[in-house]
Amino acid sequence: MADFSGSDLTCLRGERLVFGGLSFSAKSGDAVMLRGRNGAGKSSLLRLMAGLLAPRSGALCWNGENISDDRAAHHARTHYLGHQDAIKPVLTVRDNLRLWGQLRGVAALEAAIDRALNALQIHHLSRVTGRYLSSGQKRRTALARILIGDSHLWLLDEPTVGLDRESCAELAQLIAEFRANGGIVVYSTHIDLDVENPTILDLDDFAIPMVEWLAEQDDIEDMAPTKGTPTSQEAAQ
Repeated sequence: MADFSGSDLTCLRGERLVFGGLSFSAKSGDAVMLRGRNGAGKSSLLRLMAGLLAPRSGALCWNGENISDDRAAHHARTHYLGHQDAIKPVLTVRDNLRLWGQLRGVAALEAAIDRALNALQIHHLSRVTGRYLSSGQKRRTALARILIGDSHLWLLDEPTVGLDRESCAELAQLIAEFRANGGIVVYSTHIDLDVENPTILDLDDFAIPMVEWLAEQDDIEDMAPTKGTPTSQEAAQ
């Protein structure tokens, strides 16, 4: 049973406080749906979960171990799909997937690619180069990557962008199968994706005004003993 959790997470991007005090927990078979207005931090949270960003404060843990202690292991267990499809225009669909599989060291790669192409119903596009794909075909090619190689965690940032209704239904089925095998899925979407009983994590609930957050930091610093200043215990001695 896998356990993926975050505690008291604060995300600061540049000089902007994105969210603070955010906690979550997900176990094998769970799905977590991220909600929130534009700019609430859904993409930032997914990047934190993937280990691509470090939180300003707080911790992300897999089975009780901080993911920052072994980033290679966390990357190996995770498939992350961002806003960009990351399809190389000069490579065919198969070659794009082969490159991805080689980077992850996937065994029996060609068979894995065939299964992914069939699952996304794009096998007929396998020899088409990326520059000739429609937006929906690029998105399905990107989604095929998460089916190549073993993983325990899917992090999907707006996976339905560019997909038609039938493709969204296929994606929902893939998510259901992954969860049935013990996988954890965290996703954001602006449309109604038919995922069964997801936990809703609304990032609007964790918005903190920058002025308020800075005041809290000042309070913490004021409470900390200044270097060279004895603590109350030391003074008593």
